[in-house]
Amino acid sequence: MIITCNCGLKKFSLPDNSIPAAGRMVQCGSCGLKWKQFPVNEINNTEPISNIKNIASEPKQVQPKRQKVKKVKKTSVRKRREIDLYSPEYLAKKHGIKLGNEEIKKTSSNEKVSLGFYSSLLLLVVLIIVLSRGLYFFQDFVVQKLPFTEFYINYFFESIRNIFEIWKNLISSY
Repeated sequence: MIITCNCGLKKFSLPDNSIPAAGRMVQCGSCGLKWKQFPVNEINNTEPISNIKNIASEPKQVQPKRQKVKKVKKTSVRKRREIDLYSPEYLAKKHGIKLGNEEIKKTSSNEKVSLGFYSSLLLLVVLIIVLSRGLYFFQDFVVQKLPFTEFYINYFFESIRNIFEIWKNLISSY
């Protein structure tokens, strides 16, 4: 089914079953005009011959054609917000953020300073790398003073090598 916008500028193709017999609200994608659309019934021009004879025998008065009045294209005017989203009043009201001539608070020694999750994670990775490199550098010295740790140190470095191999294989497979 093909429907035409009331502004006359746009036509739309719809499936036949998309508009019920009771009608449906539709909106033009071009001008934004909304109207209630009823199903378009296709008129069959095939009439029995008996009806044609009756029509020919009865004279009808011809009415003059009326010119259709074009509807003025409605433009939807968006209502402006009463308050700007980034104004100090809105930020203070909605989010509790205060801007302006406030004094900047100096951090006192009583307040806790947090690094955040990713900073803490990065610090942990750097610390592990530094400790493992230090252990690798002093490996001979530690084994000489504490001989029972040789097995554990070798196992630790073998595990590190396995982890690097796993990462290499993961990266090379993608």
